[in-house]
Amino acid sequence: MYWYTQVLSRYADFTGRARRKEYWMFTLVNLLIMLTLVIIQEAAGITPLLTGLYSIAIVVPTLAVGVRRMHDTGRSGWFVLVSFVPVLGVFLFAILAALDSEAGTNDFGPSPKSG
Repeated sequence: MYWYTQVLSRYADFTGRARRKEYWMFTLVNLLIMLTLVIIQEAAGITPLLTGLYSIAIVVPTLAVGVRRMHDTGRSGWFVLVSFVPVLGVFLFAILAALDSEAGTNDFGPSPKSG
């Protein structure tokens, strides 16, 4: 939960770098929250209002952590747009996000592993 709140505290910060752990833990907690909301909606028999509102609220932090993750691998934050390509884009972005960080300082700042 620490990594999830860490990303939310940097809500719209598209600068700097994000470690793999930060990105993937945020993604995992985000997925678990979405699944919980879907289960609640189905059990209560209500429209997908909860997941819709949550999705809208979380879109900026999701993009921001994705951009920071690309920065950590030495790529431009614009690589996040790859995930919008139907079907293959999500898999390609997941592969890029899973790559190891660039050691030391790169064009986007110092390595978050060192601090």
